[in-house]
Amino acid sequence: MNIKALLVIDLQNDYFPNGKFPLWNTEQTLLNIKIAIAKANDKNIPVIYIQHVADPVKGIAPFFNEDSEGVKIHPSIMATAQNPEVVVKKFSDSFEKTNLEKILISHDINEILICGMMTQNCVTHTAISKAAEKYKVSIMTDCCTTVDKMIHNIALNGVSTRVPLVTTEQVL
Repeated sequence: MNIKALLVIDLQNDYFPNGKFPLWNTEQTLLNIKIAIAKANDKNIPVIYIQHVADPVKGIAPFFNEDSEGVKIHPSIMATAQNPEVVVKKFSDSFEKTNLEKILISHDINEILICGMMTQNCVTHTAISKAAEKYKVSIMTDCCTTVDKMIHNIALNGVSTRVPLVTTEQVL
């Protein structure tokens, strides 16, 4: 039996209009992710938020700096999940030096559905992480975005040989 979790990666203020690094198609992606979260909530599927915080040891980053408004998870996303667990990361791979695996194990998860920002970076790096190999992993293509449509599509095509590409309707 597959026990799913929905990972929502880096839905943070800096990626939205007025943020330090606004991405393409954020409003539609935000709407799609809120729908996915609502469906996950209806099915009692754990929703885990991943939040990138720039490493201060490496100097001031262009965005996602600790204690900034931009590092915060988008307020409408925070409002949608029931008791969301938040994993803080400092690398593109959401498993790298985080408690993500411990959370997945605590819920007996064996399937992860990945969505978020940026498609070619944290989404794909998490999906193809060495630590993710023990899970059935899918990327929800309608719930991801990046700097533009072309890079989004190139990234999805690139990862498609290793990870199934799905839509919300197909998996939730």
